[in-house]
Amino acid sequence: MEDRAVALAEYIIDQGATVRAAAAKFGLSKSTVHKDISERLASFRPGLYAQVKEVLDVNKAQRHLRGGAATRRKYKGE
Repeated sequence: MEDRAVALAEYIIDQGATVRAAAAKFGLSKSTVHKDISERLASFRPGLYAQVKEVLDVNKAQRHLRGGAATRRKYKGE
């Protein structure tokens, strides 16, 4: 599980990926990715966790913008 958490963290940092994108890439649930990053990784690799948290915080701040754009595309028929 530790190796998986590190692999997830490195993917999220390198790609600027969301939890949902990382889950799809690794074939895991969003809950598993979130638990691996927020609990497991934080306990044994705090430096890597801090880097991943920065990316996830940016994603969270932009989430409402991506949702609005998706809704706009849906109703414009794109």
